[in-house]
Amino acid sequence: MNTLVRHFGTTVRGLREAQSWSQEQLAEHAGLNRSYVGEIERGTVIASIVTVEKIARAFNVPIATLLPAVASHASDASLHP
Repeated sequence: MNTLVRHFGTTVRGLREAQSWSQEQLAEHAGLNRSYVGEIERGTVIASIVTVEKIARAFNVPIATLLPAVASHASDASLHP
């Protein structure tokens, strides 16, 4: 998987561990399946924006907290080939 997906999974795992939550507890708070949370953390699935929002709400953080910072000019360039 790409770097964004791996970074997202690592961030989710870090926030979960900071809360001292199991994958099952995060799944319950976010309304997701425990095995899906594991796949997200391993970076083996691409989470939808709806799933990203569910996880952000579970941690009570902005969605941007879960994603890597990207320079605005770099992201603009990638959106307009």
